Amino acid sequence: MSENRAPQMRAVSQDTAGGPDVLKVITTDRPVPGATEILVRVHAAGVNPADWKIRARGEFATGIKPPFTLGFDVSGVVEAVGPGVTLFAPGDRVFGMPRFPHPAGAYAEYVTAPARHFALLPAGLDHVQGAAVPLAALTAWQALVDTVDIQPGARVLIHAAAGGVGHLAVQIAKSRGAYVISTARQAKHDFLRGLGADELIDYTQQDFAAAVRDVDVVLDTIGGDYWARSLRTLRPGGTLVSILPLDDTFPAAQARAAQVRAVFMLVEPDQAGMRAVADLLDSGKLQVTVDAVVPLEEAAKAHALGETGRTTGKIVLTVAP
Repeated sequence: MSENRAPQMRAVSQDTAGGPDVLKVITTDRPVPGATEILVRVHAAGVNPADWKIRARGEFATGIKPPFTLGFDVSGVVEAVGPGVTLFAPGDRVFGMPRFPHPAGAYAEYVTAPARHFALLPAGLDHVQGAAVPLAALTAWQALVDTVDIQPGARVLIHAAAGGVGHLAVQIAKSRGAYVISTARQAKHDFLRGLGADELIDYTQQDFAAAVRDVDVVLDTIGGDYWARSLRTLRPGGTLVSILPLDDTFPAAQARAAQVRAVFMLVEPDQAGMRAVADLLDSGKLQVTVDAVVPLEEAAKAHALGETGRTTGKIVLTVAP
């Protein structure tokens, strides 16, 4: 009977909603790639706010409930390919954000997903850096390039600019020739200047809504009262892009009166976007900052750190040696 047992792997799973301590390491069956899918041996997995929000809520946006394995950001090596895959071969180094917002199960030694949810990892990046990139960089790219197509000279306001999405958005905006205004604590201003930010506002000391005017684009990762305040910074015809759903608290009447566009953007798996991000990484126009590297077995520690809201850049779990 043991001869027919499926190959096993380690993964981090949760059986219920709750705090970081609900995350447990388990042994489970290794997945098998289906048609158009690849099997990736995970070397590192990124940790994102979506992860700890799902953990605490105990449910994915798609309605899937525990037990499940968290994680969307993957960097690893192709172990096997399913029928019909022509883009990759075993041994290729790849990175991506497969299946989002459906479970990808990145907190594990192996994942399967559609081949076109991945791109080749740039030669100059290791797997820790690779795992820090996909969700945050794709969010920034799809918001600033696909959604608003920022042009040279555009004035862009980026909130929480030292965070995972924010610090990559600053660089993507600069790569497009934009003038970038960033909100962050004073302690992170030197870091953001190093990334190219043109103007910095310490939100703990100054109201950005009183200091900034005639902005073309606002990228908001915070929500709440930031929506109304951000609308006051936009010129007529400008765009507020929120990565949080515009719920009933959003001041829609104020947006109409100000003649500005407001949109909610949910990031999607996107190979073209991943390739564009890879090109920026290759050219040196984009660099990812990793705040902390934590082994898979200490995923709970990584979540607790992320929930402080004080990290700079990304947190990454190491999976394979």
